Amino acid sequence: MSIRLRLALWYGGLFALVLLLVGLLSYAFHARGHYDDLDRALVTSASHAVAETALLTAEPHLVEGSGGLEVALRLYDPTGVLREASPGAGILPPIDPQAVLRTPAGPAFDALAGLVPPLTGPPPAPGSGAFGLLSTAEQRWRVYILPLQRDGIVAGYIEALAPLGRLDASMARLRAILLLMGVAGLAAALVGSWAVAKRALGPISRMIQTARAIALSRDFSRRIEAPPSRDELGRLAETFNEMLASLETAYRLQQRFVSDASHELRAPLTAIQGNLELLRRQQDMSEADRAEALAEAEREAGRLTRLVADLLALARADAGLHLKRRPVDLDAVVLDAFREARQLAQGQTLILEPFEPVKVMADEDRLKQLVLILLDNALKYTPAGGQVTLGLQRHDGSAEIIVRDTGVGIPPEDLPHVFERFYRADPARSRDPGGTGLGLSIAHWIVEEHGGHISLTSEPGRGTTAVVSLPVNA
Repeated sequence: MSIRLRLALWYGGLFALVLLLVGLLSYAFHARGHYDDLDRALVTSASHAVAETALLTAEPHLVEGSGGLEVALRLYDPTGVLREASPGAGILPPIDPQAVLRTPAGPAFDALAGLVPPLTGPPPAPGSGAFGLLSTAEQRWRVYILPLQRDGIVAGYIEALAPLGRLDASMARLRAILLLMGVAGLAAALVGSWAVAKRALGPISRMIQTARAIALSRDFSRRIEAPPSRDELGRLAETFNEMLASLETAYRLQQRFVSDASHELRAPLTAIQGNLELLRRQQDMSEADRAEALAEAEREAGRLTRLVADLLALARADAGLHLKRRPVDLDAVVLDAFREARQLAQGQTLILEPFEPVKVMADEDRLKQLVLILLDNALKYTPAGGQVTLGLQRHDGSAEIIVRDTGVGIPPEDLPHVFERFYRADPARSRDPGGTGLGLSIAHWIVEEHGGHISLTSEPGRGTTAVVSLPVNA
C-alpha cells in the first residue's frame, strides 16, 4: 500500500470519525431539546389545569403549550374512569392513570438523544405526576398524569397529552439528512485527501525518480530539484543534495585513489619482475651486476611493503576503527623518534629545541609514526647542509610538536592538497623512489584520532613548518 493511499485513508478515517461525532452530537442535542420542551409544556399545562380546577366537575380547557405545540387535557375520576376531555381528545383511547403513576414511561426521545445532557436547563421534573406514552395507529402521544388532590385525598387525575407524530417525523428526516451528508462528506474527504496527498507527495516522487536515475547512471553531479517552499520536503531535498555532493566528492576521491594506488603498486612490482627476469636470463652476469639487481629488487620490495602497510592503515581509518589510548610521556616518544631520524640524515643538521616534558592520552606507536613521518618529509626535501628542527612545548593547554626545515618549501597552490592521498607537489616535491605519497595522509589521521590539529605553513625556497597540537592530560 502506497503512502499516498495510506494518507488518504488516514485522513478519510479521521474525517469520518469527526463527522460521526459531530453528527451524533448535533442530532442528540437537537432531539433532546425538542422532546424536553414538549415535556415541559405538558407539565405546565397539567399544573395550570389542576390549579384552575377546584371541583371534579370543573370543565377542562384547551391550553397552548410552549413552542406552539397543542396540548389536550382529559379528566379522570379517582377510579381511573375518563369523565371529560378537551375537544378532539375524547376520540383517543383512555389510559389507566394509576398504572402510569405506578410505572412511569421513559423519555420520548431515542437512545442517541439520551447520550447528551439537555441544553436548555435540567429536564422537566414530573413533580407528583408521571410521564407515559400512548401509541395509536397514526402516531405516538406523550402523556403526563397529575393527581387532583382535595384535603389530602385524590379526587381525580388530570391527563395532559400531545401528539408526537410531527416531531418523530422531523427527527427521522434529520437522521436521514445527517446520514446522507455524512456519506457525501466522507466521499469528498477521501477524494480530497487523495488529491492533497498526491500534490504533497509529488516532490517525493520526483526525488525517487532522480535518485533512481542517479543510481543507474552513477552520475553524482546531478541534483534534485528542490521545491520552492521551505518546508520539510524542501529541507529533505537540500539534505539529499548535500549528500549527493558528499558522494560525488567521495566517488571522485575514490577513483583518484584507486588510480594512484594502482600506479604506485605497479611501479615496484614492475621493477621487481624486471630484475628477476634479468637474473633468470643472464646466467653469466657478473657478481657486481647480480648484486645490483638483487639490491634494486630488495629496495622495491621494501617500498612495496611500506606502501601496503600505509594502505592498510588508511583502510582502518576509513573503516572507522579507533586507536587505543593510554597515558604516554610524549617527550620520551619525541626523543626516541629524534634519535632514529638522526640515522636518516644525509648531511642535514638535526636540532631538538624547545623540549619540555608533556604527558598525553595517546597510542604510543602511532605518535612515534607521526613524528617520524614529519621528520622524514623534512629530511627528504631539505638539501645537505640544511637544518631540521624538532620541538616539543606546551602552548595554551595543548602539547605542540613542531618540525621546521630549511628545505625547498611548498608552493601556496599546493598547500591545501598536501594531506590528500598520493598527492605530491611538482616540481618542488618531485616523486622520490622511497616514498609512498601517503605519509601526510596517515599523519593527518593519527592527529585526528587523538583529537588534535595539524597545520603546515611554507614558503618556497625558505622551508616548511609543521605544527601538531594535541590535548594534554588534566
